[in-house]
Amino acid sequence: MNANPVTWESGTLTIIDQTLLPAELKYITLDTLDMVWSAIKQLQVRGAPAIGVCAAFGVLVGLKERHPATLKAARHALGIVADHLATSRPTAVNLFWALDRMRSVSVAGDSDDAPSQFLAALEREAQAIYDEDRSVCKRLGAYGAPLITDGDGVLTHCNAGGLATSGYGTALSVMFCAHEKGRRFRVYADETRPLLQGARLTTWELQRAGIDVTLICDNMAAQVMREGKINLVIVGADRVAANGDAANKIGTYGVAVLAKAHTIPFYVAIPHSTLDCALPDGDAIPIEERDGAEVSHAFGRQCAPDGIAVYNPAFDVTPARLITGFITESGIVHPPFSDRLALLAGKQGNP
Repeated sequence: MNANPVTWESGTLTIIDQTLLPAELKYITLDTLDMVWSAIKQLQVRGAPAIGVCAAFGVLVGLKERHPATLKAARHALGIVADHLATSRPTAVNLFWALDRMRSVSVAGDSDDAPSQFLAALEREAQAIYDEDRSVCKRLGAYGAPLITDGDGVLTHCNAGGLATSGYGTALSVMFCAHEKGRRFRVYADETRPLLQGARLTTWELQRAGIDVTLICDNMAAQVMREGKINLVIVGADRVAANGDAANKIGTYGVAVLAKAHTIPFYVAIPHSTLDCALPDGDAIPIEERDGAEVSHAFGRQCAPDGIAVYNPAFDVTPARLITGFITESGIVHPPFSDRLALLAGKQGNP
């Protein structure tokens, strides 16, 4: 990716407005805490790692707005700002992980001291979260690339590319790395209803990278598998429970069931920061439910009757028993998952 989804330069937070892709590549500046919150909520920035990075820098935006005069005031403002950002979206654990890292920043000093040292430490932590994510995605891609061989067909669902991270991706990083190594393969990208992240974002990224990509409707996946065109499925995730149950964009569970039925390996690509071993299984993962208009109205055009009831969960949970393995920055993890994922959760931020 030569288009960074989240950047922080000279105290300014800038993102790509992903709601406008692929028709328009537009960068917007987030000057206020409310703008950061709205950008996350409205999917202008999306993807678990990118949400975490944006939220970390968003803390700095919120503190800058408040101009705390003392160290005590800055610490108090940090709590308020972080708590507000935590209400933006409930499922992606990277959001809460990044905010907890920002909350954990501490410097010595008296309550009446100027907050400059504290604010500088917060900026260093946010930058570290960004830098770590870029490094993690590269390592993850390198571990996963050998799974793809010449002539393979790879199916992916939603967008887990550079747009969903600090610039290289999780599931798509495997494909980028394999492509860089000269492998020739074809990616089938589900459109990913209702907001078409696969059609709008994944195909855009893969096409820009020169990777052979074919767009299919979500309900075509079974037929494409039946025709023998898929050798491997790789997706991302927004939160993984202790037992290996994985929450990802709605429709992922169905793809996993289809892959199992067709004896196709199903891999989930995640950084350690997406692990939430405090939750025993997928039943405990909070699932965001979004506005029904995303289903009843497609890009502003009504496509369902007035007053129709709509159920619009943004994510579903794929049971661990359907997952062949997790591709991480420490390598590929195979079942049984519980003990092995717990070890990775304990080394977040480290290779």
